[in-house]
Amino acid sequence: MTISKDPLLQPYQLKHLTLKNRIMSTSHEPAYSEDGMPKDRYRLYHVEKAKGGMALTMTAGSAIVSEDSPPAFGNLCAYSDEIVPWLKKIADDCHEHDCAVMIQLTHLGRRTGWNKGDWLPVLSASPVREAAHRSFPKEIEDWDIERIIGDYAAAAQRMQAAGLDGIEIEAYGHLMDGFWSPATNHRDDEYGGSLDNRMRFSNMVLEAIRKATGPDFIVGMRMVADEQWDIGLSREEGIEIARKLVAGGNVDFLNIIRGHIDHDAHLTNVIPIQGMATSPHLDFAGEVRAATKFPVFHAARIADVATARHAIAEGKLDMVGMTRAHIADPHIVRKIAEGREAQIRPCVGATYCLDRIYEGGGALCIHNAATGREATIPHVISKTTGPVRKAVIIGAGPAGLEAARVLAERGHQVEVLEATGEAGGQILLAARNPRRKELIGIVDWRLAELERLGVSIHYNVFAEASDVLDCNPDLVIVATGGIAQNPVLDAGDDLVISSWDIIASAIKPEGPVLLYDDNGAHTGMTAAELIANTGVELEVVSPERMFAPEIGGMNHVPYAKAFAEKNVRVTINTRLKSVRRDGNGLIATLGSDYSDTATVERRVAQVVVEHGTMPMADLYLELKPLSRNMGAVDYKALIRQQNPIMTKNPQGGFDLIRIGDAVASRNIHAGIYDPMRYGLLF
Repeated sequence: MTISKDPLLQPYQLKHLTLKNRIMSTSHEPAYSEDGMPKDRYRLYHVEKAKGGMALTMTAGSAIVSEDSPPAFGNLCAYSDEIVPWLKKIADDCHEHDCAVMIQLTHLGRRTGWNKGDWLPVLSASPVREAAHRSFPKEIEDWDIERIIGDYAAAAQRMQAAGLDGIEIEAYGHLMDGFWSPATNHRDDEYGGSLDNRMRFSNMVLEAIRKATGPDFIVGMRMVADEQWDIGLSREEGIEIARKLVAGGNVDFLNIIRGHIDHDAHLTNVIPIQGMATSPHLDFAGEVRAATKFPVFHAARIADVATARHAIAEGKLDMVGMTRAHIADPHIVRKIAEGREAQIRPCVGATYCLDRIYEGGGALCIHNAATGREATIPHVISKTTGPVRKAVIIGAGPAGLEAARVLAERGHQVEVLEATGEAGGQILLAARNPRRKELIGIVDWRLAELERLGVSIHYNVFAEASDVLDCNPDLVIVATGGIAQNPVLDAGDDLVISSWDIIASAIKPEGPVLLYDDNGAHTGMTAAELIANTGVELEVVSPERMFAPEIGGMNHVPYAKAFAEKNVRVTINTRLKSVRRDGNGLIATLGSDYSDTATVERRVAQVVVEHGTMPMADLYLELKPLSRNMGAVDYKALIRQQNPIMTKNPQGGFDLIRIGDAVASRNIHAGIYDPMRYGLLF
């Protein structure tokens, strides 16, 4: 057998544990828990990564050790004995694939809300408010310290009893590093002041864990080693903390974080999103490794194999975390080992996964519908056991491309008809924002897969019913997308321009511009950002009580940054009522849903509107009476992954399905999910 020389595929010895390669998924909370427990959905998510060849998967981000650390976003309850059998099942299933399993434990401190869980007051080293969760913590008391130390030790024992390979303690933005940081520790007792005093609580926790679990159980620390904050923990003190933890002998690895996370704007510096630098803290993690001569793990937008390989080959890290990358493709390691790196589905940095978590939903990848749905949707698509069909797909946007890919993987004969000369649909528009250009990876990966699968795309075919019928299809999938539509106005519908006109550069911004966003998603905000970057005076108006409510907190940051730097005016709770000409300008009349009489006017050069899309349904309606199912779908069957086609016209020549924005204005993930769950049924 040939032994690979790839640095990423070399084993790593961590204490008694042999990790089969250098790739891991760091602790994160996908928010799949049920009643604080990691049940089947949670388990299958981690097992899929184990199947994909990963050496180490870390669960929870973070599991909470005390009742007064209520879940902020689906956290696991490590303080309950009930968690042990659930975690044991995860560990056992992952171990079958030679994948180690660890968990992250924490007390969230001030990084949660008092009005969750049991409504106990949140606490921190000092009563310093955290902006992100708007909590006002009480100053931790001696009796709190005593019980929480005991809670950490008891939680560690539960993890050991579950058969996990180890734990890591969370120390960034939570209670433990709340003691370390001068920004949050203003104490004048034995827990404040000197670095040794500020480390007293964490040392006591580690000692209690060691006493409870013994010397052989693996214990690590995911720690901030530089808060990059003028009032916070400095680089020098952070590295000194790392040295002291190593010297203390109670930790077996360090997982390095840089930055602070008390606000969304700061969080994106720690966990960079689309348009930000890749692997921005990798070199710093390498500096900590060099300073401590100790095992160092790290993850922060290391999304591609080349960067991960560099991190290991250059000795910057011992284990490299590709966490969001594995949400996009849990089989990265297997594809590397099999020489199929080109087939790895790319993480495009959209951060749809994390924004869903922070907004109260489960993690989903923007262009992998199987992640989080492993119970019903496979990551590896098998061949059909039924008849091979001739499928014709109209539209080569994300929905059409995914339909073609899934059906071709199933073994069907597939043709795609695209009206324009290029695949991509609305993603081509979204990627015109330089900051979001990585979205094109959604298209490029599918085009490469379709080439591998031998699928033909016929461009510049504005398909009519006759074109479709000429293909003699058994299955027709309409993925024609939608077109920009205006909001309902009392007057002036012909005087406004769409966000698409701006994004596509069909119309140049001329200020002042009023942009009315009655959708609240990326399209309107992208247009606003592009307008702002031209230096044109801009006001963004929204009828919502916040602007862009469909965009999560992390993706909100770059838009808000652009607006702040370009002095963009943002007006909420306000609706565009009408537009009229006034000389060489326009008058926009604004009203409010909260008053029938209150109106104001703005004199501007342009009014740009965003109101989602209207389905391009003409071809679907033309094909509908010719189809066997008359376009009808049994949604109950679809949800249960059973044949959803309803025979309503036995004389029809084909089954007909509509997907993506050809049905209704939605988002990229919906456009990917539709064809996946339909395609698996043929």
